[in-house]
Amino acid sequence: MLALNPKTLSPSPFNPRSFLIPKKPSISSPSSYVNSTTCCQPNQITERGILFDIGDTFFRHESATGRDLGVLSAALYKQSKGQLRVLDAMCGCGIRSLRYLVESKADFVLANDANESHRRVILDNLAQVERLEGEKKRWAVTHCEANRILTDCYLQRDYFDYIDLDSFGSDSSFFLRAAFSSLKLDGLVYVTSTDGYSSGGHRPFHSLSAFGAYVRPMPYANELGLRILIGGAVREASVLGYRVTPLFSYYSYHGPVFRVLLRMNRGKLPEKRDYGFICYCNRCGNSQAISWDALGQIRCPCNNSTKDAASLVVSGPLWTGPLHSGAYIMEMLNLAEQWGWVGKDAGTGLEKLLKRMLEESDPRLPFGYIKLDEVASRAQTNTPSISTIMSSLHKEGYAASRSHIAHNAIKTDCPMAGCIRIARKIHGC
Repeated sequence: MLALNPKTLSPSPFNPRSFLIPKKPSISSPSSYVNSTTCCQPNQITERGILFDIGDTFFRHESATGRDLGVLSAALYKQSKGQLRVLDAMCGCGIRSLRYLVESKADFVLANDANESHRRVILDNLAQVERLEGEKKRWAVTHCEANRILTDCYLQRDYFDYIDLDSFGSDSSFFLRAAFSSLKLDGLVYVTSTDGYSSGGHRPFHSLSAFGAYVRPMPYANELGLRILIGGAVREASVLGYRVTPLFSYYSYHGPVFRVLLRMNRGKLPEKRDYGFICYCNRCGNSQAISWDALGQIRCPCNNSTKDAASLVVSGPLWTGPLHSGAYIMEMLNLAEQWGWVGKDAGTGLEKLLKRMLEESDPRLPFGYIKLDEVASRAQTNTPSISTIMSSLHKEGYAASRSHIAHNAIKTDCPMAGCIRIARKIHGC
């Protein structure tokens, strides 16, 4: 077991070389960073102005946006609480750990990776920040399986403010209980899934074992990927007497990657029925949330017979509530603007994403999204433009926004029949 105390974590006992840190010049403040990921010498990358080596570790350039979101959220925590201790449970080459130290101003980061062959790369990268010793120690490197390091921290009562679980497939579900146990109250967990097969309903029994949700094919599969990830976290937290709520949920097509930031506090399952089932009707295209006490009464208004009921598809239990906190997204957007990550000459990617998440935070919007190609197919018209159909929906009093998950889809409280009628009206049908 690792030797821990309430404020610091000792170097890994598995390798005494943890004290042999090469010196590198310190790096600049976030305000001076460029806003792209660029390649330098072989195996060297620059991200937001930070130079680091990836060695032979697994690294995705495309995940830079997910790292940006993590850095922003950790920085907001530091500004709010005045302290920030981060556990990067699967740190890879250590770039996230380095960015938490430099950009989020973390007081201490524990960079853990189960593969000890990555040690030199991690040490070289983190050495850009002076390590210090004792209670002022800024960082440490360990090489344990994620559940072990999380459990060791819990047993030593060495709790963290922010835990990053950047795992592969649906593995993060196996680490959540240990992560919640080693997290401070009101702390944050940044979880990951890359299991697109489960979200697409292609492996329902796998999703049942990993996330506690039996998932069937539905048109908004990638949003289901976020919702089963949140739902699995809700379930694991409730076992320990905790309540978690999502602050933001991010989907990226590469991988695919599903990332969710959760805040943990004491409490029970949500009382607003945000944890339940989703029903989709292949016949009419409408979706509805189903509570636990209504499971034996599932029907769609368009179905009047037992035969028609076969068109209904049900997935769950999963998270049916909001994917983002609008107030929190606004704080992230404001901080990104202060750092020069959005706005003039900063590129449009991150700004576009955060603003779209802000639109999706409208409390009137239900779960799921409607693909305009499906609307056009049902209406037997050409596909309407997003701007045109959203303008028409707003004029009729409906809530509508674009989806950050699917580029040619909208989120709206207008039923499919209304969308079909509007599409026909747009094309003069």
